[in-house]
Amino acid sequence: MKIAYISSYPPRECGIATFNNNLLKAIGFNKESISKDSFVVAMNDSDSLDQYEYPKEVKYIIRQENQKDYIRAADYINTSVADACILEHEYGIYGGESGIYILPLIARLQKPLITILHTILKDPNYVQLTVLREIAKHSSRIIVMSHRAVGFLTSIYGIPFDKIQLIEHGVPDLEPKQENPVKNTLAFKGKKVLFTFGLISRNKGLETVIEALPQIVAKNPNVMYVVLGTTHPGVIRSSGEEYRDNLRKLARKLNVEDNLTFINKFVSEEELFDYLTACQMYITPYLNEAQITSGTLSYAVGAGTAILSTPYWHAQELLADHRGRLFDFKDANGIATIVNELLEDDSKLNQLRANAYEYGMHLRWPTIGQVFVDVLEEAVSKYLSEKEINNKPIIDPDMMPAFTLAHIQRLTDDTGIVQHAKYGIPNLKEGYCLDDNSRALILTILAYQQNKSKIALDLLPIYLSYIQYMQLEDGNFRNFLSFKREYLDEVGTEDSFGRTVWALGYLINNAPNNSYREFGKELFLKSIPHFASLKHLRGIANTIIGLTHFIHAHPYDEHIKNLLDQLAEPLKTAYRTHRAEDWHWFEEKLTYDNAILPLALISHYEISKDQESKDIAFESLEFLTQKTLANGYLNPVGNDGWLFKDGGEMAIYDQQAIETMGMVMVYFKAYEITHDLTYIKQMYLSYQWFLGENSLQIPLYDYETKGCGDGLQSHGINRNQGAESTLAYWISHLIVLKALESEYEFIQSSDLLAAQKQDFN
Repeated sequence: MKIAYISSYPPRECGIATFNNNLLKAIGFNKESISKDSFVVAMNDSDSLDQYEYPKEVKYIIRQENQKDYIRAADYINTSVADACILEHEYGIYGGESGIYILPLIARLQKPLITILHTILKDPNYVQLTVLREIAKHSSRIIVMSHRAVGFLTSIYGIPFDKIQLIEHGVPDLEPKQENPVKNTLAFKGKKVLFTFGLISRNKGLETVIEALPQIVAKNPNVMYVVLGTTHPGVIRSSGEEYRDNLRKLARKLNVEDNLTFINKFVSEEELFDYLTACQMYITPYLNEAQITSGTLSYAVGAGTAILSTPYWHAQELLADHRGRLFDFKDANGIATIVNELLEDDSKLNQLRANAYEYGMHLRWPTIGQVFVDVLEEAVSKYLSEKEINNKPIIDPDMMPAFTLAHIQRLTDDTGIVQHAKYGIPNLKEGYCLDDNSRALILTILAYQQNKSKIALDLLPIYLSYIQYMQLEDGNFRNFLSFKREYLDEVGTEDSFGRTVWALGYLINNAPNNSYREFGKELFLKSIPHFASLKHLRGIANTIIGLTHFIHAHPYDEHIKNLLDQLAEPLKTAYRTHRAEDWHWFEEKLTYDNAILPLALISHYEISKDQESKDIAFESLEFLTQKTLANGYLNPVGNDGWLFKDGGEMAIYDQQAIETMGMVMVYFKAYEITHDLTYIKQMYLSYQWFLGENSLQIPLYDYETKGCGDGLQSHGINRNQGAESTLAYWISHLIVLKALESEYEFIQSSDLLAAQKQDFN
């Protein structure tokens, strides 16, 4: 069995790098065959590939903020000899907001994944929570190093208990030397040493120990406080050695500068073990409880050191049962009292050492390594067996959130649906727009059709009333309205006009009662004189779709059919004009709301049976599919640059929810025309963009607010959850459920036909 490790790695000075190096050796110690062809994918914290001189086991390097490196790394692992993958996770070593760039990598892995969590936050923000949930979703096993971490994952992050395994932090398999060279160094010789080590930063609380030194030195003049370690690289970049200099100033102020020694270097584990076994006490004076794992504390226990610590989470567990002594946060008096007590009583000091040493025996890396070997073998076996079964339905309704109009209600008042939101809170300053109220009308009709939702039925007349309020006397529509109900434009865009005609046509064909149908028809017919003046393709396309719904309700209205045919011509002409051998599209570039164009022509074909409309629709849809679904997930054209006919890369970000809604709609319509289940698969794959099957592998749907993020950006999600994105999500959701019924009916009828043929034969 070969393993791919994703982590920071020595010579990078990082605790996780050291941990991963130790784990690789420990697993190899237990099974030599594992380490032989195993390799490391190393995380660099700069744009340079030559930043570190890595050992030979590092086969691939990811630059932290380079998104493409993550994708290439996944491909490298998938084509390698690796049987499984281990991910060391801490938010800060991966790129993007809260390390979000790691998600596309693990989502592409075709190997079982074991994830080791080094940081688990009690109060994560939305992105931190989502990132960890997504990691857990793709992991065969989640490894944590404390009991409290298990509780956090189940209660805060909602990760199933049976997916989590507690494996404590490993420690070096070393014994104290008879001749310890550290004891003869200037800082240690003839001194009673208090010791702290690790990367230095303000949250370490070193000033608390220095503040305790005057009381300690008064009783024990030969005490030396030794701080071993370099300043954290991030601190160096932001403020240099300011913290270390301030600690020296504090020591001078308290007249204990001769009792403080800094050893500014990053040492090997063997050297560290010498320091730990040479000191009288090891102290971790961290400033707050939110530390779920401390490698330095584990090492001190493993070395059999007498330990003093603030009661952060890991310390509370690891130092229980008299394996150490706890003092309160920022409590210099508490430190002084305990240190003086232990220096006066060797029996107490030695008992702490003995208790720590005894517990540390079962933390030694060879023992921990064997536990990991067992976990890996189980994960690989389970992965292979599930891979063989893997008979998933095209649409899995259990993976879809339960339908709710909660956020839609939050955004809606007695005027209409508010355009924008700040996070999940309506942003009333932005007022209302016609586009959103038209989409909201479609959503409420769909919801009432499928769920007989009373909430939807109550909301429907609000949106219909808004449309009526925005219609001008000549039948055209305004678009924007302030929160004070003041018109903000004289006439709306052709896009908003077309979307409104679509919504009204949909209402006429699917109204829950005659009153709404007749009201909608009145508004629809009043708008007809403006059809002939439409110039923009998307306004035309939206209007075509509205006309087809009207015709479904009034199949014998020849005037409307003629209008439909007339509106289809500009689309077909645009396609003929711009089509080339390698460019099957209506314009010189792919921009926004692209799927609406083939959807309009499929809808036209459904009514007219015009073969050219069908040919253009399906050829352009295939072109759009190739551009946006080629990676196995939906990658809509980003609005930060589009995709041009004359070359250049397609803009990836920002991706908008209406693009996805359009894809869901066009694939479902294509299925209705062809009964080809391929379109159902593509529709469902597009829908999953909302739930995390996207270029960043993170959901835009917010399970807490029931809203949808306003877009997918290069660094993460636009966390605002306005009407457009949330409506796009829920309309897509309901169309997928509608497709699920259609798929089931189609398969049932196909099975029945096959059975009839078998009986006949």
